[in-house]
Amino acid sequence: MALRLGTFNIENLMTRFDFTGYRNQLRQDRVMQLFDVRNEQDYQRLEAARIVSSTDDTRQLSALAIADAAADILCLQEIDNMEALKAFEYGYLFRMVGAGYRHKYLVEGNDSRGIDVGVMMRDETRDGEKIEIVDIKSHAALTYRDLDLFTPALSTTNKPDDKIFKRDCLELDLKIGGRPLTLYVLHLKSMTNGRDGIDGRSFTMPVREAETKAVRHIIEARFGKGQTADKNFAICGDLNDYQERVDVIGDRRDGYSFVHRDGLPSALDVFSADGFAENVMRRRDPLDRWTLYHSRGPEEQHLCQLDYVWLSPALARRNAGRAPEIVRNGQPFRTPFPPGQAVESYPRIGWDRPKASDHCPVVMTLEL
Repeated sequence: MALRLGTFNIENLMTRFDFTGYRNQLRQDRVMQLFDVRNEQDYQRLEAARIVSSTDDTRQLSALAIADAAADILCLQEIDNMEALKAFEYGYLFRMVGAGYRHKYLVEGNDSRGIDVGVMMRDETRDGEKIEIVDIKSHAALTYRDLDLFTPALSTTNKPDDKIFKRDCLELDLKIGGRPLTLYVLHLKSMTNGRDGIDGRSFTMPVREAETKAVRHIIEARFGKGQTADKNFAICGDLNDYQERVDVIGDRRDGYSFVHRDGLPSALDVFSADGFAENVMRRRDPLDRWTLYHSRGPEEQHLCQLDYVWLSPALARRNAGRAPEIVRNGQPFRTPFPPGQAVESYPRIGWDRPKASDHCPVVMTLEL
């Protein structure tokens, strides 16, 4: 019996407009900066038109990426609310895959922008095994004090009674053809701009470390510390961190070279330490594990994995000969692909936008 389990940061699946760019230029879209807009009313009218006109292409591409992933269970990040998810599934995804994802789950989390994690599921796997949800639980209310995770490194931006998860850790107990599977769906703290001479990834690392420690605590509290190795669980989502990356050197005119760097300090070390869980993406070639292209111009660009399916030791052993698949056809045209990895882009993909998302869907076929 096989289950296709996937994750995808769909990038800002929103039901509302953000007009704050009129007063805050840092939040103003680049195309709006080309025009001389004299008053806020005109700005709002033009910004709404820009969003509506660009969203249709974007969501067609998002739906194509999800259809190609063909997951039975798909974990999602950056969902505005359940209404947004339902509207997208009915208006776009249904037209490509039919009435596949009948079941949708989302709990409002802690994100200041209102973006949440969610899950879409089929009634049954492609092999005909029934997918049942037994229980669903949010851990958004947990604080640093609750789990004794507050550290001096957190004190510059957080307080002991602040929430640990900047979005949520959504826990789903499932049965797949009668067999148990527990999912932990995450979207960890982003690598925002740094401060005081510290780069953004390093500056926000303590927050993600607390989040990963909290996830491990939740799993060990559920199954028993030292007793998790033979359980069926998976940790899925956009974890906004990496233990390795591929530095991209060069430019479009002169060509690119790709240099793999491994062993980077990461909040994800909490998961990999002592074999607690396995990042099964590492079964792929080192240059072929990336799910996002980061660039701030030719001087700062790399490919990295931000989207994960971590498996418990039991699931990893049972699927030892398998590796995740990555759907990269929705990446923007500007993304440099290492040799042998080029794919056919979806129709209407732009240089930077429209695109399916800045992230790639990741999916893996699992025997339970």
